[in-house]
Amino acid sequence: MSKNKMKILFIGLGGIGQRHLRNIYAKFGGDATLLAYRVRNLKQAITPTLTIDENVDLIEKYSVDIFTDMDNALSQLPDVAFICNPSSLHITSCLTVAKAGCDFFVEKPLSNSLDGIEELVSICQSKGLISFVGYQLRFHPCYRLFKELIAKGTVGKLLSIHAEVGEYLPDWHKYEDYRQMYASRSDLGGGVVLSQIHELDYLYDLFGVPSRVVALGGHLSNLEIDVEDVADILMDMTFNGGRLPVSVHMDYIQKPPSRNCKVIGESGKITMDLTELKVIVEKPGKEKDIHDFGGFERNELFVREIDHFFECVASRKQPVVTLMDGTNSLRMALAIKKSMETGKIIGL
Repeated sequence: MSKNKMKILFIGLGGIGQRHLRNIYAKFGGDATLLAYRVRNLKQAITPTLTIDENVDLIEKYSVDIFTDMDNALSQLPDVAFICNPSSLHITSCLTVAKAGCDFFVEKPLSNSLDGIEELVSICQSKGLISFVGYQLRFHPCYRLFKELIAKGTVGKLLSIHAEVGEYLPDWHKYEDYRQMYASRSDLGGGVVLSQIHELDYLYDLFGVPSRVVALGGHLSNLEIDVEDVADILMDMTFNGGRLPVSVHMDYIQKPPSRNCKVIGESGKITMDLTELKVIVEKPGKEKDIHDFGGFERNELFVREIDHFFECVASRKQPVVTLMDGTNSLRMALAIKKSMETGKIIGL
């Protein structure tokens, strides 16, 4: 990296881009030069509660240098790039900054297709770049404990897993019409399977790539969108050499929201509840062992992941979520979507 101020380029400053901007500004203050490539160049500031602050000019508040031409932005020789535009544009943006020799953080999912990923991996390897895919749940204290308990064999041999994520799509972003969100539009890489891909990522982290998947679902609600809003998935996975059936439910319609995962083992079960911020271990004849993380603030997930990314940039060590990891969770998602479309079991 440059010995001068770090130069950080943002590609996309919507809700998640502005969250990273706020956290990076809090981390570096005046010790970083903030750049942004923008198409619409909107100046509205999105608050942490996802509303618009009409009294704040985003660009002035954070002293961001704006570029409407990517070549001009890259001529500033940024050290790192944060790619936070719609999913369908991720790989094009990644390729552009990687060819310029820039380390990058790309939001999940890596893309909405596998096109261009092989070329991207090759460029990153040849240039020795650090790349990170933004799966912030990997940094959640509930998930980290959940993973540790599974690895320790807390409930013996694992027999079944069920994960669920559901929340009402129109409530996601109070500052915009849900019908225009990337999550609502097939042309931008939306749909519940890709937009809620965190579940697939952490199941991949725990159990690897499934051998096959089958899924039912589609656009089943009255939401005015052109993507699937319900998905029920079965995956054939393995753990410690044994087969492990894993089911996942995803939807855009639940009120109140729900996000949890239950592991059933021979000697008990473990529940990770990311809504209530608890991990619960239950065994026959014993009191529930409840680990409560109620004081944990969600923004800390994003702080931790960017801290990790910048540590990797400084040390040149590979991050906990690599391009290969991001590719594997994307492969799972695309296989699930293919199964829903064809009604067939899809092998991976």
